[in-house]
Amino acid sequence: RYLLVVRGAKETHAAGMLSLVGGKVEDAGTTANILEETLRREIREEIAVEISDMIYVHSSAFVSDDQDQVVDVVFLCRWSEGEPIINDLDEVASIRWLTANEILTNPDTPDWTRNSVRRAEKMRSLLGW
Repeated sequence: RYLLVVRGAKETHAAGMLSLVGGKVEDAGTTANILEETLRREIREEIAVEISDMIYVHSSAFVSDDQDQVVDVVFLCRWSEGEPIINDLDEVASIRWLTANEILTNPDTPDWTRNSVRRAEKMRSLLGW
């Protein structure tokens, strides 16, 4: 299963849609593994769980609904500890554990999330997870 969120109603991009957890690189300074550290921080901040075994899946660029330039980097990772909870209802409306098929067939899943999950499924299969 994959742990996804429904984006909060106050989110400026894709509000109410199913989404992988993520966020922005903030005040990085000089940092090794910035993408991995950002992902760990964002998952902690948004749903209070810890992850491990992060494997790069793919990246893309797009312009968000509010015209921000975004670089989207997707990792496949494993849940390692913690019970998922919502820390900020403005950001996360709900949390859902879903199978790949449930994500791919859900009408609230945007195309970019479907694409990421399809790619993650290929990687998961290659890894034998």
